Amino acid sequence: MTTATATQAFWLAGQQATGTDTLEVTSPWDGRHLATVSVPTHEQTEAAVAAAAAVAAEFAATPAHVRAAALDHVGARLAERAEEIAQLISAENGKPIKWARTEVARCRSVFRWAADEARRFNGGTGQRLDADADAGGEGRLALTRRIPYGPVLGIAPFNFPLNLCAHKVAPAIAAGAPIILKPAPATPLSGLLLGELLAETDLPAGAFSVLPVPNDAMPDLVRDERLPIISFTGSAPVGWSIRDSVPRKRVTLELGGNGAAIVLGDYSSDADLDWAAQRIATFSNYQGGQSCISVQRVVVDATLHDRLLPRLIEAVRNLVTGDPADDATDVGPLVSEDAARRVESWVDQARDAGATVLTGGTRDGASYAPTVLADVPADALVSHEEIFGPVMTVTTVENEEAAYAAANDSRYGLQAGLFTHDLRAAFRAHRALQVGGVIVGDVPSYRADQMPYGGVKDSGVGREGVRYAMEDYTYERVMVLTGIEL
Repeated sequence: MTTATATQAFWLAGQQATGTDTLEVTSPWDGRHLATVSVPTHEQTEAAVAAAAAVAAEFAATPAHVRAAALDHVGARLAERAEEIAQLISAENGKPIKWARTEVARCRSVFRWAADEARRFNGGTGQRLDADADAGGEGRLALTRRIPYGPVLGIAPFNFPLNLCAHKVAPAIAAGAPIILKPAPATPLSGLLLGELLAETDLPAGAFSVLPVPNDAMPDLVRDERLPIISFTGSAPVGWSIRDSVPRKRVTLELGGNGAAIVLGDYSSDADLDWAAQRIATFSNYQGGQSCISVQRVVVDATLHDRLLPRLIEAVRNLVTGDPADDATDVGPLVSEDAARRVESWVDQARDAGATVLTGGTRDGASYAPTVLADVPADALVSHEEIFGPVMTVTTVENEEAAYAAANDSRYGLQAGLFTHDLRAAFRAHRALQVGGVIVGDVPSYRADQMPYGGVKDSGVGREGVRYAMEDYTYERVMVLTGIEL
């Protein structure tokens, strides 16, 4: 990626614009300057909201094929520019290029699914209800369709700077709802690039804006009554404060987690344990551990502990750390040196309280070495909070019931992984685990972008996944026809 020399504009009602202030985007790997991004003024932000509100009725009535064509176009352009975009993600986020390429591919999938859903949403989810099931309903027919509540405010995080923007933008466009996207201040370039691709389509003016406003400007946007839908991905304290501040709005929160990977006693062959160790090692540390569904806690049956642990430590030590632009790199830096210092302080706190560092436990600038901890006290931050770094804890349990209890001993509940061959155990886990998703035979880090995704407890409310987000952005309206002969 080449270093930008001019101030990069943002997208206001589908058009490029610049404000008076700027923010600097730098690489978390080597600190080099990547871009100077223009920041919208208060007046420009107001103009974007006004444009979204003004176009809302028109956009909701836009034929499905028009919205689907726009989404198909973005998906095609993502494919054409895939390597360029992957390098952009890697540069601004510090994500290893191999994972950045995966993110671009997933983003293409999101827009493909959204185009499909745009074509079938009301046809597939609308209902015909024969009212004559009740004596008073003879000669009446009820039909339903889903209507957008209005413009969506989408607030995206830094850890998947392209795909989590897509999970706000694509469902909104598919449903016919204008979208105002706020990318994370540390990683605005991917969101702005999405704006560039959307601007190539025939969407009406006001259907989208991409505004890299600072976080302290968010309360006014959150409270604006012209934005009835808020979709937020980020930390639990910020997410719940948003929801508490606007109790009458429709708010979807995809918040944190401290995902557990459970290895039950039947998962006992050498091949089983090699697979579990490799998957856990990889997905505790991919994205630098900066994923809500990365493996943070490993819960292993006591009969397997002595066989799994050496494999796990070896797999972690074999991960390649370093320059995210290198195809061989598995683990790059965290998003900032401050983030790495926080991880360091949490591990040091656990070590001081009696935890054992089995590997890792060191920091170099914004990079933190992949780390495995044992004997971690339950009250240590690395046990009960989301560390959002390349760190896992290992806990031994005596049986299946204790494993589920250990996984549930958390204020978070996003996803859990369950390594077992016992189908009955899988169904018991699905019933017992207090999470939004149970991944059987793999880590909790698996996400298909069309499936419902979200959590319980402090992990949030509502669901993402294209169709499920569209349902959150819309409401069901019924029409009753009278004098109908069925």
